[in-house]
Amino acid sequence: MSNQVMTVEAIRTLAHDTLKKFGADDLNAAAVAKTITKAERDGCVSHGLFRLPGYVATLKSGKVDGNARPTVKSLAPAVVQVNGHNCFAPSAVQEGRAALIEATNTCGIAIMPMIGVHHFAALWPDLEEICDAGLAAFACVSYKPSVIPAGGKKALYGTNPIAFGWPRPGKSPMIFDMATAVMARGEVGIAARDGHAIPDGVGVDADGNPTSDPNEILKGALLAFGGYKGSSISMMVELLAGAMIGESFSFEAAIRDNSDGGPPQGGEFLFAINPTLVRGNDGWGDHAEGFFDKIYEQDGTRLPGDRRYQNRAKHDRDGVEVSQIILDKIKAL
Repeated sequence: MSNQVMTVEAIRTLAHDTLKKFGADDLNAAAVAKTITKAERDGCVSHGLFRLPGYVATLKSGKVDGNARPTVKSLAPAVVQVNGHNCFAPSAVQEGRAALIEATNTCGIAIMPMIGVHHFAALWPDLEEICDAGLAAFACVSYKPSVIPAGGKKALYGTNPIAFGWPRPGKSPMIFDMATAVMARGEVGIAARDGHAIPDGVGVDADGNPTSDPNEILKGALLAFGGYKGSSISMMVELLAGAMIGESFSFEAAIRDNSDGGPPQGGEFLFAINPTLVRGNDGWGDHAEGFFDKIYEQDGTRLPGDRRYQNRAKHDRDGVEVSQIILDKIKAL
């Protein structure tokens, strides 16, 4: 089956209009459509239109309020809490971003806990505009149990992605965004959809046996990357995005989730740092660029995000090749 080339704007319109059709208002539909479009534009297909049916499922089931209005509350000079009131996370990030930037520029570092949100997207879009404001940033979010703690046999942690962004004045920021599982669950889902095997060491079947069949892994569980090291980082995410901000651990999110196929309700932990205030002068940018230059000196190296920005330029120019399978699924909605 051939795929379809679409403009970036056509992707945004498709996502926006689909979300509107199923009950999201303009504010919420626009925020989610922007995030979906960024993923497709930058080549992150597992978090682009592939996720749209899941977003729709939560609107249809009533789990997400497509008309919610996130509220921003200052808990302390450097703590800006956003309560999503059951909205999609992109709406909460959009509502709280300006207050976080202001608090960070005042205090040097500020935290933005987000509660009552449904996160289903890549994390790097949450950070890019914060980094463009000259700030470093970190974010993490849990999910539902899909990863086995090192040494265990039963899924307890979510895929629990983390993202870190570093501002580069005059350039696009360096942002890495990675699951603490060996592979993001969305990537496993795409492999299952397309009938591809995946490498050994990614996950196990429902009986705990190693397998390279993505369909069996989706029934079973993923492994944390790096054994005990990745498992510990995944545990950290549970604590930061759960206990730290008064939200759910992955297993608690699963208990109350209606299993409609969309994101559970949970929390996101995000903080930002103003390098100039922390360092005491503005030499941090040149210092960091010298370090990045040392990385580039070695053949075959790149900075996290380089490929994303290359995809962005290409897709802005030539359009995005979108899977006909997912377009058919969206049409069938």
